[in-house]
Amino acid sequence: MPNQPFEYHPEAIIEAHQAFHWYADRSEQAADRFWNELIRARELVADRPQGWTPYFHGTRVFQFRKYPYGLVYVERPEKIIGLAVCHFRRRPGYWRDRLEDPLE
Repeated sequence: MPNQPFEYHPEAIIEAHQAFHWYADRSEQAADRFWNELIRARELVADRPQGWTPYFHGTRVFQFRKYPYGLVYVERPEKIIGLAVCHFRRRPGYWRDRLEDPLE
């Protein structure tokens, strides 16, 4: 189903903002590119949720092109839930408890 509704887990929103601010402290351009990559990830995942790499615990991940980050998501019948905006070199699978009740 193309363009399924997409919703971020509250913790994923926090992670996205933290990463953005980390890049912004170093380079406004890098931060803007990071944010644009996140927007691109959401759009492409919503359009083709099955098109991205299977990941841990029944999720999938969209890897950012020039950043060590990815958008980890799970597809539910009614919507896609962005569980984490994760850094690939830090604590793999730390977000797995978000699968139990993804939007709490």
